[in-house]
Amino acid sequence: QVQLVESGGGLVQAGGSLRLSCAASGLPFSDTAMGWFRQAPGKERELVGVIDWSGDITYYGDSVKGRFTVSRDNAKNTIYLRMTSLKPEDTAVYYCASRTGGTAYSSATMYNYWGQGTQVTASS
Repeated sequence: QVQLVESGGGLVQAGGSLRLSCAASGLPFSDTAMGWFRQAPGKERELVGVIDWSGDITYYGDSVKGRFTVSRDNAKNTIYLRMTSLKPEDTAVYYCASRTGGTAYSSATMYNYWGQGTQVTASS
């Protein structure tokens, strides 16, 4: 049974930083592409950042490029999302996702397991 558990969300002032973590179990983590997506109220779920099995290939949504970094620790079965220079428009529920296979894709439809989500709020 695949489980993805996010942590690290919260309230931060605009311009601040947060780090999200996603601990995975029940899957061959070191062979699995993982990623972060987010969804704000009334909006579609959108790409934040995804990473392939090796950690060498990453893709980011245009709105977070240069501010957010996704990384992984295969020894800990965990991926991270480092968020800096947070803006009010980054406010959303952030979801961890995994897919069967090691290739990363930017589309949420390519991911078949999802965490419960963690709220990130950047206040102005």
